Amino acid sequence: MVQIRMKDRLEQFVGESLSAGQTREQINTVLHEAGWNQEAINHALALYSKVQFAVPVPAPKSEFHAKEAFQYLVSFITLYISAFSFGALLYAFIDIALYDPSDYGMPGAGIPMAISALIVAYPVYLYFTWRLFKEERQDFSRNISSIGRWLTYLTLAVTASVIIGDLIALIFTFLTGGLALRFLLKVLVVLLITGTIFLFYRWRLKQGEERESHSIPDQP
Repeated sequence: MVQIRMKDRLEQFVGESLSAGQTREQINTVLHEAGWNQEAINHALALYSKVQFAVPVPAPKSEFHAKEAFQYLVSFITLYISAFSFGALLYAFIDIALYDPSDYGMPGAGIPMAISALIVAYPVYLYFTWRLFKEERQDFSRNISSIGRWLTYLTLAVTASVIIGDLIALIFTFLTGGLALRFLLKVLVVLLITGTIFLFYRWRLKQGEERESHSIPDQP
């Protein structure tokens, strides 16, 4: 059974209505009465030019691929820097709290670098993520772009792999009798950071998919 997205059905309806001689105001009114949100209606109408012709004329659409790629790349790069730096900071605190004289180096030596990275990278991550959320809400057609989906799935794969490896290390250490409090805390730090990232981007991807591609089966 062929699946057609609601967005595609809406765009098809608008095109057929314009071909039948209906005005934009009439189409807007009937779609609004049918329960469509104004954002979706505006997007569907914007796909067709206001130029008068025998059939609806498609409107040119600006491409934002380069801009989106830049924003997504900066967002994910600063996410990775922030996650790594936050983890390093917590590791340092654990090493200080549970200091082992046999350790090589001074505990907490990496704290200044971790804090510096967080101060720079995390606000940049928040800003670009906020920009992407804002632009996706304003443009019904965009949601998560192709480059965004690729980077999101890549992030999900990386975090899932880290979580799996972390759990393997935890179980192996437990079975071999080497489970110490400091090791356990560091394992929990990794699970906390990667788990949070995984859940957030899985939720974000799910929200984008639900908004963009509610599927309805064709009528037989």
